[in-house]
Amino acid sequence: MALRLHKNDMVSIITGEHKGLTGRITKVFPDKMRVNVEARNLVKRHTKPNRKNQQGGIVEKEASMHISNVMLLCPKTNKPTRLGMQILENGKRVRFSKKAKELID
Repeated sequence: MALRLHKNDMVSIITGEHKGLTGRITKVFPDKMRVNVEARNLVKRHTKPNRKNQQGGIVEKEASMHISNVMLLCPKTNKPTRLGMQILENGKRVRFSKKAKELID
């Protein structure tokens, strides 16, 4: 199944602890149906010292969240919207906002 959300899309979180907040998608995991949202859903990891992190200690990083918990922000209205797929005359598949009926990419 192809995901309709892509990297660098602005999304609104619609459920959970961060409900109502917005952010940019930094990473997409299509096989797991999950996304990372910039500066949201932060978790703390206790790490041992290693080459990358010589000090070790507690590191904060973004955890993934299921794609059903986020909704794309419409570029025109800046409100959460559902996505539709449309095929143009030249055969290219594009996404469009169901709220504003406007092409996204």
